[in-house]
Amino acid sequence: MSRLAEVPTAAGLPGAAESAAGEVRGRFWVRLRRNKVAVAGAVYLVLTIIAAVFAPVFTSHDETFATRFQDVLFSPGEAGYLLGTDHVGRDILTRLFYGARYALIAGVEAVLVALVIGVPLGLVIGYFRGWVDRVAMRLVETVVAVPAVVMAMAIITGLGTGLTNAMLAIGLVYSMIITRLTRAEVFAAREEFYVDGARAAGASDRRVMWRHILPNIAPPLIVQTTLLFAQAVLAEAALSFLGIGADASQASWGRMLRDAELSIDRTIWPAIPPGVAIFLTVVAFNVFGDGLRDAFAREARGGRVGVGDVLPRLPSLDRPSLGQPSLDRPSLGQPSAAAPPRPPEADVPLLSLRGLDIVFPKPGEGTDMTVVRGVDLDIGRGEVVALVGESGSGKTITGLSLMGLVPDPGQASAVSIMLDGKELVGMDFGELRRIRGRDIGIVFQEPSAALNPAYTVGRQVAEPLRVHLGMSKRQARERVIELFAEVGIPDPRKRIDAYPHQFSGGMAQRVMIAMALSCEPKLLIADEPTTALDVTVQGQMLDLIGELAASRGVSVLLITHDLGVVADLADRVAVMYAGEIVETGRLDDVFARPRHPYTEGLIAAIPRNEPRSGDLPTIPGVVPPPWEWPERCHFADRCRYETVECRRGPVDLRSVGVSLVRCERSHELELQGVQRGEPA
Repeated sequence: MSRLAEVPTAAGLPGAAESAAGEVRGRFWVRLRRNKVAVAGAVYLVLTIIAAVFAPVFTSHDETFATRFQDVLFSPGEAGYLLGTDHVGRDILTRLFYGARYALIAGVEAVLVALVIGVPLGLVIGYFRGWVDRVAMRLVETVVAVPAVVMAMAIITGLGTGLTNAMLAIGLVYSMIITRLTRAEVFAAREEFYVDGARAAGASDRRVMWRHILPNIAPPLIVQTTLLFAQAVLAEAALSFLGIGADASQASWGRMLRDAELSIDRTIWPAIPPGVAIFLTVVAFNVFGDGLRDAFAREARGGRVGVGDVLPRLPSLDRPSLGQPSLDRPSLGQPSAAAPPRPPEADVPLLSLRGLDIVFPKPGEGTDMTVVRGVDLDIGRGEVVALVGESGSGKTITGLSLMGLVPDPGQASAVSIMLDGKELVGMDFGELRRIRGRDIGIVFQEPSAALNPAYTVGRQVAEPLRVHLGMSKRQARERVIELFAEVGIPDPRKRIDAYPHQFSGGMAQRVMIAMALSCEPKLLIADEPTTALDVTVQGQMLDLIGELAASRGVSVLLITHDLGVVADLADRVAVMYAGEIVETGRLDDVFARPRHPYTEGLIAAIPRNEPRSGDLPTIPGVVPPPWEWPERCHFADRCRYETVECRRGPVDLRSVGVSLVRCERSHELELQGVQRGEPA
């Protein structure tokens, strides 16, 4: 494997963890601020808190006793009472302010009890499982099966009436909801690799639960807390209205409704302000909770590739192939006056990508940042093209963009993506879905993560056969058995009914290859297919991909950081750095005479089976994050050949010999390469 795999990434630098945490917090606040409804709910809740805290300042009336006993059932505005008075002459606005205080206290009490009981219980039963989980969950299900208010009334019977006792009862009921949610989240989190890593480092079970798992399951708990606040306010009002919550001396909104019932035959007005306050508070908590949920979640923009905004759209067939550059090759923004004649079918690339840009929201800001810029790429029929570069260069996301699978909240746009004469740019989700799996197959680098653990591998491989080719269940099963045999899975008739966890990493990757090739795609995207495999299995996977691609005439986009893999499989290579293609050409040409300093560094870092003094050559520094990319040569800060010219402005791809290179000094530099036959 290339020494490049050992180059430290930004995540390993001092302060990177704090920076990443800051980015997450910044993105959270940006999303929350964009949700106007959630912001309105938050503003209302803040005003309610202010009214509750400063109630004695805002009014001179008493919450319990009337100022003048003769001021009974005054209308709003009468005698200086802004919202009128109730049946004993108490100021309704004053009681409304104090009612906010009791509503918030009730919510805090109920939610605090729920969290104190539910979170530790959910952590324990979700982490240890076994008989503890079974016993606890039977109790939880029994409590949850009964409506919360009814269960609270039963508990109050034993505890006695009163606002605190009522909220304690409500909190006990809500703790079961928190327990179920925490348990479910822990079930998923305990299978993550970071938990295994903490255990391997010797962390105790208590530390794993509280320091590693709990922070990662906090977002759904925070959202649930806001929703339980809303339910607690409603439950307090209901219990106080029934006379088992707040007493006559406490001006809670539920108690105000109970008192308003005594004068309902004369006027309904005293019931309206507390009713509206309860309604608005519950709605505010709910919309604020929804806003938190959306802010914590990944933002969706839809699965499609948009038309590029900057560059004019050009037909791919009127552009020279990247594999055959010419010195008079026109730039993307300036089509030549006399377009070259249309090449014969055999010379038309299967895939022609022009002007690909991918943007993501900039952490902590509302603006977008470009992570892939102006990428052009051609893949011929039956050709293997390697896209190579360090982690963070934009290789994987470039491959995903061809299928409209850029992860949210990213957004891709391109001048043109032609696949076998069909334009993919602007296709809607339904059209792209018909392309995925049938015309383009993909092999991910983590088969254990790409395969659904709930279904057998046979069912998952059969799905594209039934969806795209319309096969019956029996036909699809027989075809899957054939595919398993082709990819080297032993005893395929038996293994077809196995689940992903019953396969080793190498065998699971064979399943992914079978799935990717099941519908005879024209293009196979292999995204670092050997990264998660041991060295002995890596060679087998590469040979398998090469043999299957050659026998079926499938074009391959091989995404990797290992130039040793590239030398074995590729016909052409495109080198990517910091979101840009910096060099592309035929493999022998690029290896023998690299034209870009970055390519030279990658080649020099390939381990060789020969005596060498000192350490292996490495490229100094790391790929900078996208928000630090300059408007000039992206590689200049790491380049030993850098001059003032390299920092003057953006650098375009230019023809140098038989390659395309993005370097100001590419015509004058004599860089060191390697022959493919050289021992390695």
